[in-house]
Amino acid sequence: MKIIRLTILSLIYVGIFASSEATAQKVLDKPWIKENTPTRRVVPYTHVREADVMWHKRIWREIDLREKINHPLYFPITPINDRKSLFDVIKQSVSVDKTLTAYSTQDDEFTVPLTVSEAIAQMGDSLTIMLEDEWGDPTIPSTTFSEVESIDIVKYRLKEDWFFDNERSIMDVRIMGICPFKNQLNDDGSVRGIKPIFWIYFPEARYVFANYDVFNRQNDAERRTFEDIFWKRMFNSYIYKESNVYDREIIEYKETEPLGLLLEADRVKDDLFKMEHDLWHF
Repeated sequence: MKIIRLTILSLIYVGIFASSEATAQKVLDKPWIKENTPTRRVVPYTHVREADVMWHKRIWREIDLREKINHPLYFPITPINDRKSLFDVIKQSVSVDKTLTAYSTQDDEFTVPLTVSEAIAQMGDSLTIMLEDEWGDPTIPSTTFSEVESIDIVKYRLKEDWFFDNERSIMDVRIMGICPFKNQLNDDGSVRGIKPIFWIYFPEARYVFANYDVFNRQNDAERRTFEDIFWKRMFNSYIYKESNVYDREIIEYKETEPLGLLLEADRVKDDLFKMEHDLWHF
């Protein structure tokens, strides 16, 4: 009788274990296996000699994630099976995979690299909350760490170099750095303003961005990657600074009204176009 009971119990245990293993297996959620994006390689930059650069200008831009054209960089707020937001990709690469190095925001020249723990600390805010005492009154202060999520990212800043390559006879652009901005919170959790998190060296980040899909509104079978978005300039932005002798931003010498700032940004953009146009004779 005992042998029969042990046999029955063993069969039940094996059945439960087998069912748990079956549910833990990865389910193929597509009629095919995705092989293109996970194995994509970065298109290398064309080598540029200093002697061939006949004109150069450094530009700083802001990408506002509230604009519809920039939504592929912002969504999905919560990671799903085949897509992540740009910040979730950066966050995982810095804190988990350790394939990207974060740099301090004290300057944008990548002079102070951050450790992983320092970068994680930058991706959050320390908030003071009041806990209830034994009588139910919220009188006990406690400090908690609020981690930054994708929904908290409001914009990105880019640092890029525009130059005319005399060897290839083209105006080229290279993005050198990208910096996400988050909402800065008060102790009560309300939004106080925006704050930069850290700078990422973009030529290093290209190797990470090339392996993550971005949503394509026209065709799910022809999705781009984050690398494609930046390479093909499929985003909208405005210039907030150009290289100048005073090293100042546009807001420091123009009207603080949004229209005046946008007009000055358009003036800088138009100067880039005119420079390229004037280098040719028709």
